[in-house]
Amino acid sequence: MSQTVKHIQPSGILDSTKAGQFRDEVSALVKSGADAIVIDLKEVTFIDSSGLGALVAALKTVRSAGGKLLICSINEQVRMLFELTSMDRVFEVYSSREECENKLQNS
Repeated sequence: MSQTVKHIQPSGILDSTKAGQFRDEVSALVKSGADAIVIDLKEVTFIDSSGLGALVAALKTVRSAGGKLLICSINEQVRMLFELTSMDRVFEVYSSREECENKLQNS
C-alpha cells in the first residue's frame, strides 16, 4: 500500500504574517488525505517564534490525523534555532528532500 505524500515549500521569512496561511495549508493537505507531509525549508531564510509555533501546530495536526510530518533542507540559521529550542528532537529533520523521500519509501 503506497502512502500519499504531499510537499509544502514556504519561502522567505516564516513569521506571524505567514504562520496562519501555513497552518491552513497543512490542514488542507491533511483533509485531502495526505499520509505524510514533507516541509521543505530550502527557501526559508528565517523563522521567528510565530513560525516555530506554526510548525509545532502543523506537527500536532498531522499526528492527530495519524500521519507523519518531516522537515528537510534547513539552512544553518534555522538549524541553530531548532537546536537552541530542542525542536531538532521534536521534528524529523533531513538534509534534503531526497533523504526524506528515501525515509518514507523505506518505512
